[in-house]
Amino acid sequence: MKLLGLVIVFLSGAFLLYATADFPPWADPASPASMHVSPRYIEKSLEETAVPNVVTSVLADYRGFDTMFETTVIFVAGVVCFVLLRIFKTVGSEQVLYRHTPTGITVRIKDGRRVPPGVLNEFESIDTLWTPYDFILKTMCRLIIPFIQLFALYVIAHGHHSPGGGFQGGVILGASFILLAISQDLRSSLARIGEKIHALLCPVGVFTYAGTGALCLLLGQNFLDYKALSSLLGVDGIMARSHGIFIVEVGVGIAVMATMVWIYNNLSSEGRYDEGL
Repeated sequence: MKLLGLVIVFLSGAFLLYATADFPPWADPASPASMHVSPRYIEKSLEETAVPNVVTSVLADYRGFDTMFETTVIFVAGVVCFVLLRIFKTVGSEQVLYRHTPTGITVRIKDGRRVPPGVLNEFESIDTLWTPYDFILKTMCRLIIPFIQLFALYVIAHGHHSPGGGFQGGVILGASFILLAISQDLRSSLARIGEKIHALLCPVGVFTYAGTGALCLLLGQNFLDYKALSSLLGVDGIMARSHGIFIVEVGVGIAVMATMVWIYNNLSSEGRYDEGL
């Protein structure tokens, strides 16, 4: 099986390298994209979408189909990690960890359960995998995380006017929850957003994007043609495209954030959702 996989990877890589011979030279001003596509977007983006950031208008409007399927790929990656790694049956472990709590009391943990302190007759060495409690690290992370999340929302909301958008903001927002899980523990992160909420937000983000396109169809326009939203939003067609871009960017941010944390939770705990990293 490993040999077959290696052959497939080698053949796929060779095919991709062979296909690059048909690409135009790097930064060639006479390439088709530079002659027709790029000038069209640069010159007409602000006029047609009221979005100063050309990258955002291209990703969420002109190239909206591609971005929608990119978001779907991210969602599928989270589902695959869940299906392959998630373990619902409690699996016992012979590993015994001795942890010091902030009060200085040594707690014995075996098979994911605490053993009463009276069982400990003498001090024993701490497992080498254990990370000592760090009050400064945990406190600083708890103070920083809200500002990271606020900045993530700013990146999503301000993607029309500056570098940012759903992908970038979603990654920053997901990283804040991962930082909480690393600095505190996985249970603290799951107490804020549980596994069921992660599993729900992943498709919600994708459906927000695809649902906006379907709504445009119901209103008599093409799929993801945001001009159709003008009657619902009470604005002209140009501003409707701007608002439509924002709606799908929010969907992208939700999907990226939830999937990123979902993947981390399964990888860090080996699908058991017990200790994490």
